[in-house]
Order: sequence, then C-alpha cells, then structure tokens
Amino acid sequence: MSKSDPVVYAEEGDVVWLTLNRPEALNALGPEMLEALLAALARAARDPAVRAVILTGAGERAFSAGADIAFLNAADPAAVRELARTAVEVTRRIETLGKVVVAAINGYALGGGLELAEACMVRVAARGVRLGHPEVRIGAIAGWGGTTRLPRLVGRGRAAEMLLTGAMVDADEAQRIGLVNRVVDREMLRDEAERIARSILSNSPAAVRLTWEAMHRGLGMSLEESALLGADLFGQVAATEDFREGTRAFLDHVEPTWSGRKDTVA
Repeated sequence: MSKSDPVVYAEEGDVVWLTLNRPEALNALGPEMLEALLAALARAARDPAVRAVILTGAGERAFSAGADIAFLNAADPAAVRELARTAVEVTRRIETLGKVVVAAINGYALGGGLELAEACMVRVAARGVRLGHPEVRIGAIAGWGGTTRLPRLVGRGRAAEMLLTGAMVDADEAQRIGLVNRVVDREMLRDEAERIARSILSNSPAAVRLTWEAMHRGLGMSLEESALLGADLFGQVAATEDFREGTRAFLDHVEPTWSGRKDTVA
C-alpha cells in the first residue's frame, strides 16, 4: 500500500499498524475508507506472521471524526443504511479477527471513529484527545455499534448521557469511566500501544484467543450461560499444547514456550 491509500498497512515485525489516512478530512469514514479497512483486516487475518494489529489515524488532529458527513448529507436512506452495514461488518471483523487488536487514539475519536475503537480489545489515548458520540446533534444515531458497545464499556447510565446529549469527554474522563484503558503523552502513544499489544502477546496465544471469545460471546448471554461458556472454553483450552506447556512450566518454575497450537494432546 502507498502513502496515498485510504488505509496504510505497515508491518513492524509481527505487529501491523493500520492507519486511517484522510488527515485532511479528519480521517472521516466513507465507503472507500471502510472497504479499504475491511481489505486490510482480511489481509492481516490471512497472514500467520501477523500476531497483532494496532489501529490509529493519520495526522495529529484525529483518530477519526466519524462518518463522512458530506456523504451522509447527499446520500439517500438506502445508501446510508448500506454504509452503516459495511461499518458494522468492519467492527465485527475487528472483534473476531483472531489477532490482538489495539486502538491508538491519537486525536478526535467521534461517532463512527469511536465505534471502531470500541470494537478493539484495548484502547490507548493520547492525553488531551476528545471522544464522543455527537450523532444526535446532527439528527443521527450511533448506528455502527455505539448503542451496543458503549453501554457494555461504561455502563448504561454513562452511555445514555453520552449518546443522548452528544457531549464529548476528554481522555482522562474516558479513562475514569472505562472507555479507554490508558492515557499517555502524545509522544508515547505508539510505544504504549505496542507495549500493551506485546504484553498480551507474551501469554499463550490459545488462552488469549479463547479468553477474548469467552468475553465477547458471553456479554450477549445470561450470567449462567456466560459462566457455562467459560467452563466449556476452559475444557477446550485444556486440549491445547499451550495448556500442557503452561502448567508444566509453572510446576518446573521456568518460563513457558508457547506454540499456540490447537491440537488435542493425546
């Protein structure tokens, strides 16, 4: 991919940086950007050498200011719905990529831009950035997953306030309410995002994958169903080489060597 592509795909060892690349439009999300993001995520998913993806925005002003308002204003309702369905496919792809996915929020994360970040496993924000769902202020709704994910991240009451008033919060407040995991000085953002990704990667790939699956699927279940899913996935992880290696290493007081293999142990 070239520097002029809507999404820049940059490999740094086993970590891929995906950069939303419309800085002149605050990385607004139109059909071309979303389709490019889908293609980049599919490329990362196919490549066994890629273990983590970090999503960020080009420039210093915005991670993404959300949907392309000019497109929305000119489009008919069917086209708006199609854009939203594509965006939902993107967020679903982020959540089910099978890789570690971290959002490095370098500037405004608003509307659809925040919805992309909400789908990631972990969110790191630069100090001073602002986040929010201002959709109601332009006569729209957070229809790309915000009404679903935000309450799960910050609770129903805080989500209702953000979604219904359209008010933004700064990075420190976002961390306080659980919307972002870390806030760092801007010059440390890339390093911190990669540090967190590699901290996750230092653990068993099989255990990380199944833990995320238990969390992601379990949120849509009753408490009892979610707990039973956890028990079933505990049994599934026990059939991996990583489980044997991790428990053996613990008993032998040594560091484990992970394979991430799913094979059943005889």
